[in-house]
Amino acid sequence: MRIGTLLPATALVSLLAAPALADGHGEMCVGYGPQTPRDISKVEGTNARTFTLAPASTQMNLCNIHTHTNAEHKGPGFSVSAGTGINGGWRCNRHGELSEAEKAMPEGEMAYAGVVPGDTIEVHWVHTSCDVQPGPGLGSCLTDACANPELRVETQVFLVVNDENALDFEDFAYDGHMADGLHQPKSLPANTGSPVVFAGSTTGPSYTQAKCSPLQVTWSVRPRCAKVDINSLNRWAEDNVFGETESHGVRQLVTAPELLSTIR
Repeated sequence: MRIGTLLPATALVSLLAAPALADGHGEMCVGYGPQTPRDISKVEGTNARTFTLAPASTQMNLCNIHTHTNAEHKGPGFSVSAGTGINGGWRCNRHGELSEAEKAMPEGEMAYAGVVPGDTIEVHWVHTSCDVQPGPGLGSCLTDACANPELRVETQVFLVVNDENALDFEDFAYDGHMADGLHQPKSLPANTGSPVVFAGSTTGPSYTQAKCSPLQVTWSVRPRCAKVDINSLNRWAEDNVFGETESHGVRQLVTAPELLSTIR
């Protein structure tokens, strides 16, 4: 994602003030840049505010990794509604086809809260143009000397299973990995379709169509689900530089064309 103008906290609060009314969609914030999450199968959007998309993630520093339960975006492989609210979002289409073994709870204490076998999660690998060390929260993606970075979020939706033959989340972790002098994940998921790239915003349950995020984000969302082993998520939660020990809530899908960019 890219932050066009990163403002002080007091200015950001004023930007998130009372929403305006928009015909056809009830109460809706206007005057902001394109918003996220969205249905990546639909390319239409009429938000006129534009910004230059961020470079490829391999040309930027990884600054944060976190997850949401369920998927915030809707896509070809994750289009089953999980309802509304902070625990709503979208499930992988094949979530109801798991075996009893795949749905069984792991033995021992769960290190990663908010996720059980059978759940869908959306993982965000956040990258920044700033020279920073990866760490907790999106505050790790900028500094006083680099307050207006370009940022990009690489995104994969996973179906969580209790199966050590499924993907190992630690293969996509950080663990101090460097490539060409940049902080990078050890790898990113493959074989889940070409990522859909578009201009958007930050997500999370504090934002809605009536309360927009003022920040500019380049998104890269893979269109198909993949299975990931819950045991590997628990191992990652026991020791990661991001301080992530639980999955986060979701922002509900943004559907108003006035709030969306055109996917090109």
